[in-house]
Amino acid sequence: MTASSMPLDPVRAGLDRALHALAALGPDLAGHANRIGAILWSPPRIVVVGRLKAGKSTLVNALIGAKIADTAALEATSVVSVYQEGAPARVEAVLLDGTRTPVRTDRGRIHSLDIAPHDIAYLHRWLPSAAIREYTLVDTPGLATLTAENEARTRRVLIDGYDQTRTASVDADAAVFLFDGAPRADEIDFLRQLGFTPLTALGVLSRADGFGEGALGARDPLAHAGEHAIRLSAQLADTVMTVVPIAGLLAETSHTGALTEADARALHAMHGIDPFDLIDLLDSDDDALVPPHMRGRLVDLLGEYGTIHGRSIAAQGAAVLNDWLVTHSGVPRLQNLLASHLGVFAAVKRAHRILGELDRLAYSRPEREHIRDIVDRLRSDPALHTVVLFGHLEAMLGTDPASPVTQELRRLVEHSTPALKLGLSPTAGPDHVRAAALDKLAWAHSQALVTLTAAEDAALVALIHTYGNLSR
Repeated sequence: MTASSMPLDPVRAGLDRALHALAALGPDLAGHANRIGAILWSPPRIVVVGRLKAGKSTLVNALIGAKIADTAALEATSVVSVYQEGAPARVEAVLLDGTRTPVRTDRGRIHSLDIAPHDIAYLHRWLPSAAIREYTLVDTPGLATLTAENEARTRRVLIDGYDQTRTASVDADAAVFLFDGAPRADEIDFLRQLGFTPLTALGVLSRADGFGEGALGARDPLAHAGEHAIRLSAQLADTVMTVVPIAGLLAETSHTGALTEADARALHAMHGIDPFDLIDLLDSDDDALVPPHMRGRLVDLLGEYGTIHGRSIAAQGAAVLNDWLVTHSGVPRLQNLLASHLGVFAAVKRAHRILGELDRLAYSRPEREHIRDIVDRLRSDPALHTVVLFGHLEAMLGTDPASPVTQELRRLVEHSTPALKLGLSPTAGPDHVRAAALDKLAWAHSQALVTLTAAEDAALVALIHTYGNLSR
């Protein structure tokens, strides 16, 4: 079955019908329907945020499958970059006034910009890469970096309400949040300002191959990082869905095709050397076993961890070594989360954004009664019920994240079966589900008598409706 002949998922189908109904109200509204439709049909946008040198561009390269994100050129790394699938490969600078101008590249890399970074809203980059077919990546300048301007530029594009924030090119549906060790309070605050929920934000513990005492420590740094990531996931449960340890250098090398058979042979030639002696050799100008320039290349590709622990694997050739790097990089788990969990809730957030666009039209257009009817039908569509609950969850996270109402909303949105939505075992039978739903319904009615905010009042109305349906 071709992509064009595949049936639409129920949420997109409902939104698509609503946009067709909107377009039928007149030529001007047809223009709005087309604008909103571009949001509906474009891939979810995932923004990568973190401090300078957190490894954002290295991770972006791994996810794209090409060493294309600039990790060294200060001009390029101080500007937001949007990576989208498309051919031919090209780069445009989107200026603050919305105009676009081509940017020269050398084999896809930007070595310098002819435009001052402070005049650029973001760089729009198209790449013929199937790896980013399902989502668009937004790489951002570091927070609290060399200058306050870098952080200000990220805030300008992603937070502060500039026109670029409202365009489909830079409006993000989910976030990947990189940090070393543990995120600082200002980093968490920044992420929350972007408007993400724990369902649309994923934490990455970067440089996992150097965690703790590093490659020469008594503990394996990847295992140590994995244990630490589990603890961080619990501590940051109200900010991110989980924390994934990533060895960025191993990820970039293994996913961009940088490793060669010559690299594998050179690495294996150093097999048998004591790890401490190997580190001394890597830092020396000695020509023993492997020329200094090749040893330097191996460190650049693999870091200390990959160089020390990949030597025996290298005997089996570059392909086997590359597979080992992939496994130890942590990227397969990250990609699975991007494609499944994060991707699902990015789509839910996107759908909620579209409902908001339609709501604004209902308030501002003379055809408001017809538009309100379209929106009301959408909100009552069972296929969009999770999207409606997600909107209430966002509102509650902004007003009272610790409220039991917030926790109920999160569980209802996060899970797909009635039993799990009610906090029961997946094997719970219909009678058990019905009884639990009635208990929740009674609880929601009692809570509705003492609401403290408008957001809580609206959320409880939605909860009562939801538990009523589950009880039936």
